[in-house]
Amino acid sequence: MNTGAGAALEHRPIKVLIVDDEHLVRSGFRMLLDVEDDIEVVGEATTGAEAVELARALRPDVVLMDIRMPKMDGIEATRSIAATSGLHGVRILILTTYDTDEYVAEGLEAGAGGFLLKDAGPAELLHGIRVLAAGESLLAPRITRRLIARFTAQRTADRLAEDRLSVLTGREREVLALVGQGLSNAEIGAELCLSPATARTHVSRAMGKLGARDRAQLVVIAYRTGLVRP
Repeated sequence: MNTGAGAALEHRPIKVLIVDDEHLVRSGFRMLLDVEDDIEVVGEATTGAEAVELARALRPDVVLMDIRMPKMDGIEATRSIAATSGLHGVRILILTTYDTDEYVAEGLEAGAGGFLLKDAGPAELLHGIRVLAAGESLLAPRITRRLIARFTAQRTADRLAEDRLSVLTGREREVLALVGQGLSNAEIGAELCLSPATARTHVSRAMGKLGARDRAQLVVIAYRTGLVRP
């Protein structure tokens, strides 16, 4: 959901918290981000537990979250941050070398707004941070393809989840389907002959009715209910 928070970011740098147990990885990310005028690194964490503490203290806009860490892994840290009152606006971008189906599904369902592999280039990482800060969701293309396959295979077991869509209007179902295909508000507006603001309103209403934290969770719902098919 692209809310007023996105508008506020137009007047200040995007605050980023880096979370990784490897010093060289954190240093590399910081060197990349420190030269960007619109991004400010506000802290670093080496464990999931520390990430939760710093997220509460620093209120970053985006958390770059590793998965495999001591004491508390990135999935559990993501779940804890997403469930913390007052941290709804904190967006979590999971960065990992492990792109297994379980990690992707668990990360998104825990509340992550995006998922990129650590072999992504600098431009892709910077784009990902800005996309999440603007309220959109982000998935690497090959992860998206496998996510579709995973949820397609689970569709029979999750058939009852289709009842969730009964709360949506016809237009909201159309918008949800396009969110599931990865379209932005502007692209949804163009597809349905709506203004981006109207498309954003429909996305917001669908999120509220379905109890989704962000667009990434709308993607999960769209796949699981069969609204989006591969």
